[in-house]
Amino acid sequence: KKKKKKKSKGTGGGNGGKQTSPPTIPMHELYPDNDFPVGEEQEYAIYNLERTTMEELRAKDAATLDETLRDLRQAAEAHRQVRADVMSWIKPGMLMFDIAERLEAKSRQLIGEDGLHRGLAFPTGVSLNHCAAHWTPNKGDKTVLEYDDVCKIDFGTHVNGRIIDCAWTVHFNPKFDELVKAVKDATNTGIKAAGIDVQLCEIGEQVQETMESYELELDGNVYPVKAIQNLNGHSIEPYCIHAGKTVPIVKGGDQTRMEEGEQFAIETFGVAGPRARAKVIEEGETSHYMRDFEPRHVPLRTRTAKNILNVINKNFDSLAFCKRWIDRLGEEKYQMGLSELCRSGLLTAYPPLCEVKGTYTAQFEHTILLKPSGKEVISRGEDY
Repeated sequence: KKKKKKKSKGTGGGNGGKQTSPPTIPMHELYPDNDFPVGEEQEYAIYNLERTTMEELRAKDAATLDETLRDLRQAAEAHRQVRADVMSWIKPGMLMFDIAERLEAKSRQLIGEDGLHRGLAFPTGVSLNHCAAHWTPNKGDKTVLEYDDVCKIDFGTHVNGRIIDCAWTVHFNPKFDELVKAVKDATNTGIKAAGIDVQLCEIGEQVQETMESYELELDGNVYPVKAIQNLNGHSIEPYCIHAGKTVPIVKGGDQTRMEEGEQFAIETFGVAGPRARAKVIEEGETSHYMRDFEPRHVPLRTRTAKNILNVINKNFDSLAFCKRWIDRLGEEKYQMGLSELCRSGLLTAYPPLCEVKGTYTAQFEHTILLKPSGKEVISRGEDY
């Protein structure tokens, strides 16, 4: 049986001063000694227990991961405080645009935004219902959050490019409780299964088994909760949100193993409803973009493209961004430039990822680090 030890779920470990209500003090000021709260610590599975029984390994944690952990824990505490603030005011009737903008303003404040040193790691996803991911409202969008909506809130913070990627699902109508419970349970199953030397495909099989043990009743019909097969967790490296390894949420697939020192986003998506295909497709207006991690020289035809590339390099580098963030910088008439950058291969567009209309999708996600002595669920909080 797998053993697990827990620590304080992101509320202990620091000697910081008292935060205001609502929160306004940036993390680096709240914790001037850099002793940020520790996430949830879990031991590895039984076949790896020898890794956690030697003091040398704990010393190795401190020697090799001290700076990484400090940055990640700082970003995670900002994330926890932002999402707690969001849950204190989010309600039906609000514009999705206003929700995203208000969340990001608080996130910028609490992370202590400082160029590419500290800030937002990617745009705030607020995907609704059958839309599972990669939707944030563009300028002028009038979509309103409704009582019967299921909203995935997915946002990231970073310190020195060390990214916290963490998400949860907001719903108001209790008829969606089982869907949300299924996906939360599946994500925690994936976290428990993760570890040094674990094959990625083993995690997917356990996640799917957990998720698909649930069902959802809607309007007198009962639907199975299905894992969305083409959405995955992923490895993370500094300034690189998708670093090369993919963590599936269904059985089969990659037999690559997780390795010591690696950082992963463990995220799962579930869907339920009529004609659910358990697969998403790109659909709708694009808001998310990301430049290649390795910058390269490509001749560009227009001044607009050259200008917007300079804006991207200066403000976002290889981190994902959205049109609202370009608007915020005062840029105008840049869409043709973005399109040229996408055609040139320097920029990738990430349209919304959607299931069949009439279905409902949910998501939960945490960032973990595979330390020599055990894994730390860095973004864990009292909320989820």
